[in-house]
Amino acid sequence: MKTIMLLLGSNIFMTFAWYGHLKNMNHKPLIVAILISWGIAFFEYMLQVPANRIGYRTFSLGQLKIMQEIITICVFAAFAYFYMDKPLTLNYLYAGLCMVAAAFFIFKDPI
Repeated sequence: MKTIMLLLGSNIFMTFAWYGHLKNMNHKPLIVAILISWGIAFFEYMLQVPANRIGYRTFSLGQLKIMQEIITICVFAAFAYFYMDKPLTLNYLYAGLCMVAAAFFIFKDPI
């Protein structure tokens, strides 16, 4: 659970670092957006690196990656809807279903 919570926090910072500048910083020079994004990304890594170190004791590398991707799409959908005021379309549902399938296969016993 600790890994999932750290990855969730990491993904919130990551999403704002990658996309947050698109809403309020279009009038600022690109270098300003880059430096602010790097500053936000610092906090992402402060959570992401421990999450992966802790998680790697229990999960495989592939399992960690799929968990991270599932968390990313959930965080991004919430970010797009609540922060960027973008509608959630069925495409988010379809992408989520693909991630569920990916999780099924990565957590399934090897064939």
